Amino acid sequence: MNESVREKLLNLLGELSVACPEMRFGQLIANLATLAKGPTPEGLWDVEDEELLAAVKEQLTCFEHRTSPVA
Repeated sequence: MNESVREKLLNLLGELSVACPEMRFGQLIANLATLAKGPTPEGLWDVEDEELLAAVKEQLTCFEHRTSPVA
């Protein structure tokens, strides 16, 4: 496992948590694992840090577009 990936993942999880404060942390992780691995029971267990990082980035992009003011 790459420590820089874990550090990035933890930092971006903080940003995502701020972007969606209504979601409990467990829900956040479960949703990200589903986004990364698909809706399988083992997805939560098998998801790699790199896959979670990509899912977090995707979710942050969605939240940014959703909350951006319309010009």
